[in-house]
Amino acid sequence: MTDPGMNLDAARQIADAVLYEGYILYPYRASSQKNRSRWQFGVVMAPGYTAVDPSETSATSAEWVLEHAGQPEVRVILRFLQVQRRSTSAADGGTWDEAVEREVEFSVGAEELLGPGLDREFSVPGGEDHEPAPDASSTVRRREPLAGVLSVRTTPVPGPWRAVRIQVRAENRTATDPAPAVRDEALPTALVAAHVIMTVSGGSFLSMTDPPEWAKPAVAECQNTGWWPVLAGPDGGRQVMLASPIILYDHPELAPESPGELYDGTEIDEILTLRTLALSDEEKAEARATDPRAAALIDRVDAMDAPTMERLHGTIRSVRPAVPDKKDGFPADYDPSVPWWDPEADASVSPETDAVLIAGQPVARGSLVRLQPGKRRADAQDMFLAGRIAEVQAVLHDIEDQPYLAVALTDHPDPDLSIAHGRFLYFMPDEVEPWGSS
Repeated sequence: MTDPGMNLDAARQIADAVLYEGYILYPYRASSQKNRSRWQFGVVMAPGYTAVDPSETSATSAEWVLEHAGQPEVRVILRFLQVQRRSTSAADGGTWDEAVEREVEFSVGAEELLGPGLDREFSVPGGEDHEPAPDASSTVRRREPLAGVLSVRTTPVPGPWRAVRIQVRAENRTATDPAPAVRDEALPTALVAAHVIMTVSGGSFLSMTDPPEWAKPAVAECQNTGWWPVLAGPDGGRQVMLASPIILYDHPELAPESPGELYDGTEIDEILTLRTLALSDEEKAEARATDPRAAALIDRVDAMDAPTMERLHGTIRSVRPAVPDKKDGFPADYDPSVPWWDPEADASVSPETDAVLIAGQPVARGSLVRLQPGKRRADAQDMFLAGRIAEVQAVLHDIEDQPYLAVALTDHPDPDLSIAHGRFLYFMPDEVEPWGSS
């Protein structure tokens, strides 16, 4: 049997962050015109709406490899939010989507896991709650019923290893009649921020990013649609897997500096905290009235002291000297006491006088080049730079001693200002061609 006492605290901490990302979005007020589209991650719509909008999906799945000792058993926990639409009869009232946490949990024994698999149907009841207010108005919270199925299947991994490729799939089968016409109408019948925690006894899960050599072909065959699985067990263990709509690394952790949730699409805590502090008193009052979680967030941000804010500004996770190995091409007389990034310590590097040969011509500071992006870069903005003329400001070298160019556009509205501030564009030599005379 799966160990019921298995510690899932670390996995649940990350899973809770996934669950509530996008729950409320800065600036948190219902009347704000910014960030009105919520629930960005892991939205599994009812099939009636996916027929209306094919860009949405009614199912999501993940696959990974499980090695076992012959009698593995897994426990599956599907977690999601059920949208709860709140409305008030007050004159200045409106609607606001809250949410209720839901979990579907079951175990799959070895006979089913290594055999036909298991489909577990589930349903979540709808409901309506009425909350009277002192001013004779009332608040109504309404939830639509949900239905779905969670499936677990395995495929044997060829070879002498006791291993299977395991698939977990969640499908929304909620009936909608008539089908919602727009996304806002469809959200109450969706599984929001859906994700899965799976534990195993009698076996171990393998990393999708760093599998052992023998498992790499099986890992390469895994197909993930809407979910990405990562190891999430405590102390680097391999008995817990989290399949999340947000791509994470193995054994993810919450930043200890973070004072609490911001619910805002994994954005930077410091930036959102400062922006929240910049709200006016009236805006903060409106945000507090929008949602209990928004109210708690505003109160927590207002109460933050200087040391807490300072911790958000930057953290060094580890400090170690960057001592290169001679095999990487560093000279035998390399002195680790001299920082490689100090231009005064290495006279062989001079960005202002160095040159690089392009199409048989030396290109250095002051040279004019025509930009030809596209050979290396994938930035959509590069299309606006193709064919533009730029002046080379420096010839630089990366840590692998490959040269690249810092350039400034000659037709920039104020090139002197951009140069003074060091606002350059950067290109490899094969992304430019010499132009005219320097």
